[in-house]
Amino acid sequence: MSTPVQPPASAGDTATLNKPSEAALVTWVTIVWDDPVNLMSYVTHVFTSYFGYPEAKANELMLQVHNQGKAAVSAGSREQMEIDVDAMHGYGLWATMEPG
Repeated sequence: MSTPVQPPASAGDTATLNKPSEAALVTWVTIVWDDPVNLMSYVTHVFTSYFGYPEAKANELMLQVHNQGKAAVSAGSREQMEIDVDAMHGYGLWATMEPG
């Protein structure tokens, strides 16, 4: 008994791969930047209310923003980081995203 042979693909067929694209494998981060407007207590409040961080973690991230000029506050898919950046803008914070 012989093994069936697949017919060759015609010129109009599209080949697809079953492995995830490189873009899907990249982790993105949301960066919050220091600004001269928002109070430190407000930034801590945003981190606790939006991200659900405990007060100590939110305060640590806020101090990183204040002292180092920026902090990575979340990581995940590009789509989720776009949502987080938009949310930070909604709270009046300066935020961007970048590959992590």
